[in-house]
Amino acid sequence: MDGFVYQYQVLNYFGEGAVDRALDAELPAMGGTVMLAFGGRSLKASGLYDHLRSRLEKAGKRVVDFGGIMSNPTYEKVQEGAELARAESVDFILAAGGGSVFDCCKVVSAQALLDRDIDQFEHVEGRLPDEFIPMGCVVTLSGTGAEQNNGGVITNEETHVKGPFVGAMPAWAALDPAFTLTVPRTQFMSGAYDSLSHCMETYFGTPRTRCVSDDINFAVQRNIVRNMRAVAADESDLQARSELVYDSAMGENSVLKLGKVGDFQCHMIQHQYGAYTHTNHGLGLAAIHPALYRHLAPEAPEQFALWAEEVWGIDAAGRDPLAVAMDGIDALVAFTREMGLPTTLNELGGDTSDETLHAVARTAVRTPACAKALDDDEVFQILAESR
Repeated sequence: MDGFVYQYQVLNYFGEGAVDRALDAELPAMGGTVMLAFGGRSLKASGLYDHLRSRLEKAGKRVVDFGGIMSNPTYEKVQEGAELARAESVDFILAAGGGSVFDCCKVVSAQALLDRDIDQFEHVEGRLPDEFIPMGCVVTLSGTGAEQNNGGVITNEETHVKGPFVGAMPAWAALDPAFTLTVPRTQFMSGAYDSLSHCMETYFGTPRTRCVSDDINFAVQRNIVRNMRAVAADESDLQARSELVYDSAMGENSVLKLGKVGDFQCHMIQHQYGAYTHTNHGLGLAAIHPALYRHLAPEAPEQFALWAEEVWGIDAAGRDPLAVAMDGIDALVAFTREMGLPTTLNELGGDTSDETLHAVARTAVRTPACAKALDDDEVFQILAESR
């Protein structure tokens, strides 16, 4: 393992009644004006919006709504939220939803206190914000683990770049698995696959020798697979959903990343594909992972073979590691189909023209811990094979 310094900052309230437990403890520190941020209609349809607003108002808070945060949140939406936060002198952001809402609000919290454009500040000047409007997260859709970190992925529609920003670290997060019952099945399973992807991308980084973080990672991956199957068999299985909500948090609370440098090359490719097509993030990962891994496995066959054995139960005794690795990738594809998720980009319904795939290949970030240095031609080939 590489050396590390670790201290975890997010206070987590988990389980039935987590939202009210969090509010009971956190309301006094939230200031006088609270921005209640959310996505579409599901929060109101579930009754959670009314509940949150009622709790805030009974505590004497002035509530400012910031709704309509879309999947793949845009830079324009970030600026809208920051302008609203400034105009209303917001003291605290209460973000309710999933990763898109949290990502947007983390960057809003920084942009609202900056006197310059945050894209220029972070990506041109190479600086990071150090002042934020504090925020808390109410999780209704798990998968991204975005409530556990200070990173946000934002789409700039003008430049066709979907990229990372540094924003606020949430002060706390409330994770009540019952709220995941309010979102459609495909959306929930897409999030669960994103959790699996986070774990795989962390494992396939460096160093490539087995360590305690990898062993914990394998256990989480097996847990995700088992509980996705349980939810596929019974959508009302709250115990399985509870496991998946915590798996999501584990994927991004840094525990699996200690002593590791993650790969996350599939995420970088999917981000750019999403920037051009606005397709679902988790489903895009499901379509791209197998083709990418078939290109990477020959460069790190022992690492891939160990994953195949530990996560998918592939028999490795006396066999060539690359053959074991390829069987593991086949098992990943079979599992994806079993869950009713897409295994090709065409199944997503987005643009898969050569022109778009070449544009994605040219603009996708290359990650230093990837097992292979990929040039534009090979990224295009991976996308074409994913098509």
